[in-house]
Amino acid sequence: MLTKFKKQLRQDGELYLKIKAHPNSPKTEVKDILEDDAVKINIAATPEKNKANTELVKFLAKEFDVNQDSIVIIGGRAERIKLVKVKI
Repeated sequence: MLTKFKKQLRQDGELYLKIKAHPNSPKTEVKDILEDDAVKINIAATPEKNKANTELVKFLAKEFDVNQDSIVIIGGRAERIKLVKVKI
C-alpha cells in the first residue's frame, strides 16, 4: 500500500508523510491511504509515555527499510495527526 511513497523516497532521498494514527489497536498496520495522501495507521501501543510514537517509528523504519534514526516526527507528537520525515 505504501509503494508510491517508497518509490518517492528512493527517488528523492527523503519523504514527508502525513500520518493519521490510531493507537490502542490490536495490530500495527497501514489501514488506508486517504484522499489527501495521509496514511491511516493502526498502532498496537498506547498513546501514553510516547509508546505509540515509538511503535510508529519502529513500524515505519521496517516498512521503508531504513534505520529508526531516519524517521523523525516533526509535528503532532501528542496528536493523532502527525507529520513525519523519512530519509535514506
